[in-house]
Formats: sequence, C-alpha cells, structure tokens
Amino acid sequence: MAYEPQKSDNFTFGLWTMGNPGRDPFGEPVRKGFTPVEMVQELGKLGAYGVNFHDNDLVPFGSSAAEQDRIVAEFKTALSDNGMTVPMATTNLFGHPVFKDGAFTSNDSRVRAFALQKVMRSMDLGYDLGARVYVFWGGREGAEVDAGKDAVTAIARMRDGMNFLCEYSKSQGYDYKFALEAKPNEPRGDIYLPTTGAMLGFIATLAYPEMVGVNPEVAHETISGLNFYHAVAQAVDAGKLFHVDLNGQKVGRFDQDLRFGQEDAKNAFFLVRLLESYGFTGMKHFDAHALRTSDRADVIEFAKGCMRTYLILKEKAKQFDADPVVQEILAHLNTSGDAESDTLLDGGFTKEKGDALKSRVFDVDALTAKSLPYEKLDQRTFEILHGVA
Repeated sequence: MAYEPQKSDNFTFGLWTMGNPGRDPFGEPVRKGFTPVEMVQELGKLGAYGVNFHDNDLVPFGSSAAEQDRIVAEFKTALSDNGMTVPMATTNLFGHPVFKDGAFTSNDSRVRAFALQKVMRSMDLGYDLGARVYVFWGGREGAEVDAGKDAVTAIARMRDGMNFLCEYSKSQGYDYKFALEAKPNEPRGDIYLPTTGAMLGFIATLAYPEMVGVNPEVAHETISGLNFYHAVAQAVDAGKLFHVDLNGQKVGRFDQDLRFGQEDAKNAFFLVRLLESYGFTGMKHFDAHALRTSDRADVIEFAKGCMRTYLILKEKAKQFDADPVVQEILAHLNTSGDAESDTLLDGGFTKEKGDALKSRVFDVDALTAKSLPYEKLDQRTFEILHGVA
C-alpha cells in the first residue's frame, strides 16, 4: 500500500509548522521557513486538506490595513490555486510582550480588553478564509508566583472572556465551534486548566457550553506523563472532540512537537484506532515541527512522514480488528457475565433492581478465577505493529 494522503483524510498543518526556521531557546534559525504561500503550494502537492493559522502567522503583528489586504489576497489565491482550505484559526495571545502575564487572565483590564479585541479581529479574518473551528490555547494564562494572581479570579476571567467571544460569534452570525487546548506548563510555570479533563469541567460552567469543545494535543498531555489516548476517549465520550493536534513527545521533556509517531508508536496506534473506529470526521491537525537539524527538503519529508504514519497506523488498526488471535482474546475478555447481571445493570437504577442486587449472592472465587490474558494481547499488538503477525 502506498499510504498516499487524500483530501478525504482531512490532514491539516499549522502555518507555524513548516514555517518554523529551526530556532529554539538556545540557538538562532538554521533554515529559511516556508512562507504561507510556499507552504500551501507544498502541502497541496502532498495531498493535505488544508492549513490553519494564528492571526500573526499570516499577517505580522502591527501590519497596516493595506498590508493585511495584500497578504490575505495573495493567500486566498494560493489556496484556490492549490485546492486547499483553512478549516481552523486561532489567535496568538502568547508571543507579544504585552501578554507576559496572561491575556484573558491578566490582572490589567486593559490587557484583557486588548486580548478580546485581537481575538475578535482574528475571528473575522479566520471566518473570511473559511475557518469554522476556532482554537484557544492559553499559553500565558498561568503563573509562576501564585501570590500575585488569585486562581479563582483567573478562572472567572477566562470564563468571562469565553462567554464574551461566544456572544460575539453569535452576533456576527458566525457558526464557529470553539475548541479549548490544555497544557500543564510551558511557557508558564503552571498553566490554568492543565488537562483535557479540566477543560471539559470548565466548559460545563460556560454560558454556551454547546458551542465549546476541546482540542487535545499529544505533546501537551504526554509532557506530564498522562495517556493521550485516554484523554481523547473522554472527549469523544462527552461529544466534545471538536479538533485534535497530532505530534510526538517524550514524557517529562520540554514541549518537543515531534513528528507524529516519532515517539510511543503504541499510544499513537490506539489514538488512530480510536479516531477511526468512532468516526471522527474533524481535522487531523499536525501541530509539529521538523527537527532543528532539517533543511527545507527534510521539512517536506517531515510533513510527508506525519501523514504517512497516520495512514500506516490506520491500516494497522484494521489489521488488529480483523486479527483472529486478537478477536478471540477480546471475545473472551468481553464475555457477558450472565443474564441476571445483564438485567440488573441494564437501564440504570430502579428500587426493584437495587433490592435484587443487594440480596444477590456472588461466587467471588469463580469471578476471581477468570483468566485475563493481557500479556498475550499486548504481545500480539506489538507483533502487529512491527509487521510480524
């Protein structure tokens, strides 16, 4: 199988990915990053569906209205010429020094107001270019000195900001779906709402929770040692997986944003299997960067590799689900206990079921004795992933 991407795969990249010149906190750029137009052209050749952007990825901060019009016009032409779209947009509320102590959570109301202005203008731009999902990553919404910012107040300010922007979207007639992206730390010592689960809890407190979901990212959950597959499963169960960021990450490291699948192929496999088996129809967005050692030709290989890895794992998921050894083990593990237990559990609580369950006698020794061949199943998974099954 060629594993060649098709538009129907819904693969997207951020302009900041191939646009990254290889700069890091310890070194200057090592290559010329791809411009937005160049990136659209290259990804169009590779079969990607579209590109996403922060406002300033496309239009540099401080550009005049005339400069913005020129840049956007050129970008629209490139999109049209290369059969590409912009499914998602977001706002850079972390790069400019004005946001050094937060945007929506800043103690200064002028900074909070400026952040809302910047987002509204970015929402206008994104919608004009076709975006219908809008992501929020609060990279500076956190603290190093907890004495300086009341955390309850900070969360309330984030809620006020999101409610304001939901109202703005409704007033403009936009049909945006907002997706919140969690991260435990970096660039702040601690970032508020650090996990996908925390974001799901926060969404329930908003004025328009139906408009807001999550955008989990592999690296952001993995940094602190969490299982990303489990985080996405929770979002799927809640009906809140509006977008997903795919990359690679080693546990306990800085935010590496490695090529998708570069680390922990098994977790990436179960993630892909989850997205495919539950029919996720949104964008599979690669929020990753080529290594600093890469030249521009290798950056293109990086982009190809992200998509190719997903397609390989998708094929492996089909093989896994059809494998007779796997199916035999899963059938054994998921065998229903008995009709009486099924009846008692089905449909939730009633007084009659509660009374019957309290009085039932269980053979605990027999339940304990049931074999659970997880070692065999995990080894079979390994063999399928490595092509020896």
